[in-house]
Amino acid sequence: MTDNESMDPNTEQETPTSDSSVSGVKDSEQSLIENDSSQITHSNISELSPELMYDPYGAEILDVSDDDFQALLNQQADLIGDFREGEVVNAKVIKVTQNVVIMDFGFKSEGAVALDEFKDADSLQPGEMIEVLLESLEDDDGVVILSKKKADFLRVWEIIREAHENENAVEGILTRKIKGGVTVDVMGVDAFLPGSQIALRRVPNIDDLIGQTLNFKIIKLNKRRRNIVVSRRAILEESRERSRDSLVNELLVGQVRQGVVKNITDFGAFIDLGGLDGLLHITDMSWGRINHPSEVLGNTDEVDVKILDIDWDRERISLGLKQLLPYPWTGIINKFPTGSRVFGKVVSITNYGAFVELEKGVEGLIHISEMSWTRNVRHPSKLVSIGDEVEAVVLKVDLEEEKISLGMKQIEEDPWLTLPMKYPAGTSMEGTVRNLTTFGAFVEIEAGIDGLVHVSDMSWTKRVEHPSDFLEKGQDVEVMVLYIDPEAKRISLGMKQTMDDPWPEICERFEVDLEIEGTVVSCSEQGILVDLGEDIEGFVPIANSGLSEEQGNLLEYFRQGESLDLKVLESDAAEHKISLESLVLPEKIELPEPEVTEEVTEEVTEEVTEEATEEATEEVTEEVTEEVTEEVTEEATEEV
Repeated sequence: MTDNESMDPNTEQETPTSDSSVSGVKDSEQSLIENDSSQITHSNISELSPELMYDPYGAEILDVSDDDFQALLNQQADLIGDFREGEVVNAKVIKVTQNVVIMDFGFKSEGAVALDEFKDADSLQPGEMIEVLLESLEDDDGVVILSKKKADFLRVWEIIREAHENENAVEGILTRKIKGGVTVDVMGVDAFLPGSQIALRRVPNIDDLIGQTLNFKIIKLNKRRRNIVVSRRAILEESRERSRDSLVNELLVGQVRQGVVKNITDFGAFIDLGGLDGLLHITDMSWGRINHPSEVLGNTDEVDVKILDIDWDRERISLGLKQLLPYPWTGIINKFPTGSRVFGKVVSITNYGAFVELEKGVEGLIHISEMSWTRNVRHPSKLVSIGDEVEAVVLKVDLEEEKISLGMKQIEEDPWLTLPMKYPAGTSMEGTVRNLTTFGAFVEIEAGIDGLVHVSDMSWTKRVEHPSDFLEKGQDVEVMVLYIDPEAKRISLGMKQTMDDPWPEICERFEVDLEIEGTVVSCSEQGILVDLGEDIEGFVPIANSGLSEEQGNLLEYFRQGESLDLKVLESDAAEHKISLESLVLPEKIELPEPEVTEEVTEEVTEEVTEEATEEATEEVTEEVTEEVTEEVTEEATEEV
């Protein structure tokens, strides 16, 4: 092979860099070079093995004299010189190709080094001297194999080994991010820094560290594989342990220390005080409301905190941040006196009201009952939303409990105070039926103002069993104001009062001793209800039914829908009633005896009770339940 062929970059694929690829050359040439070639040179030529003088593949003895053969050996020894495989030699850069660097180290032919072994390949210049490792004087293709990386490794190996054995720190530069960690340049040699060994806690962005020079501890070495594993965490842990021992003697309750946010959770943040961690609970971060600690702090933030408590037995340190700020409730009565109007932002909504931030750390509650004079607010979110700016009136300030009661409806005049003047008793108007209950109907007379029409005030003459028999929801009706109670916020309305009372005329028509005919409507223990026509009803007491106590009950004689001959006993216009007497006792009808056992009776009673309960529940709709407040219920109970 010529010198030009040995420098051809296209032979890169034939110039392996591994030890196994040059093993044949190492075995042959190493034995030749290292077994005292000088002894061969100075020995008697006659002592040479016959195989060296005889060509086994040829047919004749080599036509070389002993002197000529000795000269050839001397020439070969001069060419090889003192070069030994595995030695570090100085080589001069001859040429830089796309893949390799051709170098001359004084041998008969140049050697090649892979370009990727140079960290600063772009700066290589012809003529530059560089230390390389002579891996092989000649491989199978006659190429000299050199290595820059192995030379660098051998050059610093002893220093690195001693640092590892003595646990000394070494300096390195973080060069590039790789899978699982970072490559670190330690004395010109690449070392591996695992991601878990970069710092005491997870590093959010490793790229920010590239290019920094830091101290590391060597935690693993392998000379054969040329592996070096380093750790920065070990350095930091040692420093932290030293700081921890010092902090144990320094920390006192009440001190203000600077720390670094180590970790943020839903309930607070852990602060590194320089060797010891303390917990800054979310309730101790701010006097105001905080939904999450990340609203106040971020990871790696430096912050001043106050030591609130130390428990060395449990190794717990409680920290505070708001304790370094002024107490916001100082002089709060002067800032927000009772009756004053204030502005604030809604920061929280619950089922019972909305919390309004008046200033940082000071909140007031607007109870749901203090939101509207007229509307029955089902939930505060119907009127306000988080973030809304609202105006309110201070109702009460409790410094001990750190509570402020606010009211929204107090911003406006209470409309109930003017209702008696606006709608005096006897005022007739139209309204809309909003809801129906078993005891009456709620009629809206203006936006948000409802009044109750009791069943007894729906008709002069007709007995109303349920308002739904007489009215329906959404129906427009004419009503009259009977009375208004502004304090209790109650309005009593009447429908029948919009018409003249017909009873004086009815009493004239049904004068005493007048014999008339009527129809049985129903029977009760007290007597018989009869229909006299034109929605006029009369009542036959059981004593005037013609039935004696020995004759049985009314149902055996008086059946619904049957006609009766009657006589008027009394007509009372004030009480709106007509008392009657039955002139003829109808024939008795035998009623079948029910074949119901006691057990069946109990079951039927339970079923009827459940059915009645369900029907009553259906009648009192959800909307009615929401809008009928306890005050209205009390009013209805009193009227009933």
